[in-house]
Amino acid sequence: MRCQRSTVEKSSLIILSILIISCLFLSAEKGPQLKFKQETKDFGNVKQGEVLDTVFEFTNAGDTSLLIEKVRTSCGCTAALASEQKIEPGKKGEVKVTFNTRGFGGEVSKYVYVESNDPHKPTTQLTVKASIDVPPRPIIELDSYSQDLGLVLEDEVIETRVRVKNGGELELRVEFSHKDASFFIDNKEVDPPIKIASGKEKEVDIRIPAENRSSLLREYILFRSNDPMRPNLSLYLTGYVLTEQQLKELFEKYKDVLK
Repeated sequence: MRCQRSTVEKSSLIILSILIISCLFLSAEKGPQLKFKQETKDFGNVKQGEVLDTVFEFTNAGDTSLLIEKVRTSCGCTAALASEQKIEPGKKGEVKVTFNTRGFGGEVSKYVYVESNDPHKPTTQLTVKASIDVPPRPIIELDSYSQDLGLVLEDEVIETRVRVKNGGELELRVEFSHKDASFFIDNKEVDPPIKIASGKEKEVDIRIPAENRSSLLREYILFRSNDPMRPNLSLYLTGYVLTEQQLKELFEKYKDVLK
C-alpha cells in the first residue's frame, strides 16, 4: 500500500509539473510577435551611384496589437519607413528601405533597426547588402588636411607645402581657391588646373601674405578637382601672427626657460 501511494504521489507531481510548465509556456507565447518573412536582402553586383529599394514584409504572429515604435538606420545613406505603426494579430505590414550607393565601393552592408513592443525581441535587425562596382575615376588625396604653422611674424609671407596625389585610374585635374594665396610647383607659379597622372603626385607650395592679419590665424585653401566623389577638399591652416615687438617681449619673458 505504501509503495502504491508513493507511486501515485510521484505521478501527481509529474502531471502537476507538466501543467505548470505548459501554462508558463502558453503565457510566454502571448502578446505581440514581430515576424519578418526575411531579414536580409542581398542586391548582388550593382554599379556605384545606384539607388537600391527593397521591402521587408512582416506579420504580427502574436495575439495582441503590435506597435512599431521606431525604425532607425546605421547611416544617412539608408532610409527606412514602416507602412503602419499598429498591426493587429494576424495582419501584415512592411518596412521600405532605400540605400544610396553613391560614394561606396566593394562589399557593403547597411543595417535597419526595427523597435517594437514584441516582449521577446524588442529590436530586430534588417540587413541590406551589395557588391558595388566602382568605375575608373581620378581620386584626389592630400598628405594633410590641417596644418599648424606656429608663430608667424606680421610682415612675413606665410609659407607651407601640401602633397597632392592621384590615387585613381584617370587623370586628376586640380584647381586652388584662396583670395590672397599664390601657388607654386618647383618654384614656378602655377596656372590652374594642374594635371596629375594616375598614381603620381605633386608638391604644391602655398604662399600667403601675413600683413593685415593679427593674432589668431585661421585660413583654409579650397581644392576643386574632377574626382566625382570628392570634388571639394579643404586644407585648414592655423597659427598665431605676432609683431616684432610682441616677439621680442616673448623672448625676454621666456629667455631663461629657453636657456
